[in-house]
Amino acid sequence: MNDDFVFVDQLVPGIRWDSKYATWDNFTGRPVDGYLVNRIVGTTALCSALEQARRKAAGLGFGLLLWDGYRPQRAVDNFLRWSEQPEDGRTKPRHYPNIRRTEMFEQGYVAAKSGHSRGSTVDLTLYHLDTGERAAMGGDHDLMDAISHHGAPGVSPLATRNRQHLCSIMEAAGFRRYDAEWWHYTLADEPYPSRYFDFPII
Repeated sequence: MNDDFVFVDQLVPGIRWDSKYATWDNFTGRPVDGYLVNRIVGTTALCSALEQARRKAAGLGFGLLLWDGYRPQRAVDNFLRWSEQPEDGRTKPRHYPNIRRTEMFEQGYVAAKSGHSRGSTVDLTLYHLDTGERAAMGGDHDLMDAISHHGAPGVSPLATRNRQHLCSIMEAAGFRRYDAEWWHYTLADEPYPSRYFDFPII
């Protein structure tokens, strides 16, 4: 692993995670190349900002649950190969109900060169510290649909407030949101803005 990359849980105490691409619970329906262990990796700068976000979230009664951080380029290449395979329908209803696989790239939900591969982007949500239950967000991780956009119509008032909470927490900690995915944030002052890494998560 690059010297400036660490397991996020080592530097951000109390963080929760479920590395979706290390499991069968993702839009490809199987573990993805480069994810050999269910842990989240990121730059030390990312971890410092996430610790700020964790404290801000706690002040509102929330904790942070991470789904993805650093993503090896080989995983992105895996996504591209998968998108070219015939549709089998296994993950379509949950993850891309209204588009074709190839449209994930055309509509900006998946990129051939992902900011995740630079090490300072995270996918995450909030959970309630008192119950441990996930906060309502009006849609799950990697739901590639207009309902996942910031400001999307049709989202309940509770989910809208929770999305706004997450956005204010992350932006106050130095992150930029991605408008098409309420869960996706990139460190504004990322240390490797033009470098894409490919070491596996092991």
